[in-house]
Amino acid sequence: MWYAASRSRDPKFAEKLEDIVPLYMSPPEHALVLCVDKKSKVQALDRTRLGLPIKKGRAAIMTHHYKRNATATLFAALHVLDGQVISQCQQRRRHTVWLKFLRQIDRQTPKDRALHLIADNYATHKHLVVQEWLARYPRFHMHFTPTSASWLNIVERFFRDIAVKRLRRGVLTSVTDLVAAIDEYIAHHNTNPKPFIWPKTARDIL
Repeated sequence: MWYAASRSRDPKFAEKLEDIVPLYMSPPEHALVLCVDKKSKVQALDRTRLGLPIKKGRAAIMTHHYKRNATATLFAALHVLDGQVISQCQQRRRHTVWLKFLRQIDRQTPKDRALHLIADNYATHKHLVVQEWLARYPRFHMHFTPTSASWLNIVERFFRDIAVKRLRRGVLTSVTDLVAAIDEYIAHHNTNPKPFIWPKTARDIL
């Protein structure tokens, strides 16, 4: 199956799976379910030579050789029900940056809704300062995926899409170009988002 490529050895795998999958298949009322994560070290890749445009009898040609420029970290929160994405690009991935993104989520979501955030076990997500902030914002509820089970976080599919459809074949000479390309892609995505339908119950997966 699509989820079988990565088998987790997390001793609480079943418990975490049974916590997260129902959020996909039957989201709680008066709440939003958001899949959140970061895509680290997204590179601004420039080509070593100009590509050749499409012409009669020949497809467009682009060299596979590139040079690496600076990097950025993309933070994204994917709405499970409608596919909308909240995003932020930063140079680093410290707990202070993660906290800044949580504040953005707080600003950009209805205040009368509980927020269920699905995230991985990266230490930044559980930093003491972050935990103290979350304690002051009880509408935030964190749900952590098992170790080695990134497939359980739907936002990973969005990261794959933006990498394949926009970044992998881009010509990006700077971080400014990179961030602009990411923002443009996400803005376009949000004009006609499509939710991902989770296909299997926790019991089926187990």
